[in-house]
Amino acid sequence: EANQVFPLYLYPAEGELQLQEERRRANLNPSFIKDLSGRLGLVFVEDGAGDLERTFGPEDVFDFAYAVFHSPGYRARYFDQLRLDFPRLPLTSRLELFGALVRKGAELVALHLMESPLLSNLITRYPEAGSNMVDKISYAAPTQRVYINGTQCFEGVPQYVWAFRIGGYQVAQKWLKDRKGRALSYDEVTHYQRVVVALNESIRVMHEIEDVIEAHGGWP
Repeated sequence: EANQVFPLYLYPAEGELQLQEERRRANLNPSFIKDLSGRLGLVFVEDGAGDLERTFGPEDVFDFAYAVFHSPGYRARYFDQLRLDFPRLPLTSRLELFGALVRKGAELVALHLMESPLLSNLITRYPEAGSNMVDKISYAAPTQRVYINGTQCFEGVPQYVWAFRIGGYQVAQKWLKDRKGRALSYDEVTHYQRVVVALNESIRVMHEIEDVIEAHGGWP
């Protein structure tokens, strides 16, 4: 496969001489950090996150970028360019906008890592007992049901969640397709319900990112 990986931190190679305080370093270009620091009037800390009042860190940069790249407006505005090349990150000199987008990005990161406390608030039911075998997958929009076979379904899946795509994949469908021909365990049934929450909350946060940008005067 041809994959691109851009880790946030770099770690010393095995056997490489290292000091205790040099376990990892931010994988960010110093000129980029200098530029962003000058724009925001904040001091960069080498690890973790800053307080966003006097300091910012690599994880704040990551969360800011994560929010921007999940903005529906950004994706629509740069659709043609995004099909051909890596995304470009627009920077801002507005500290309030930066902080607000960092917070929204952090929400998305927690959802996508399946670490958000919101995932415990299930919005679906799995009402019918049976074999739990994933066979014929279908969606019934009028009843908001995702069927995994002729009788069993997940109930309460909004149509916009069922249709939501990440990376070209219809996530709520693909997760089940990857398990076709096998019986779902109790943990897998629960996990799928948490995935539905993650998708539903992601859509909410993505729209809130647009609201944040508009509330702070539009695109940086």
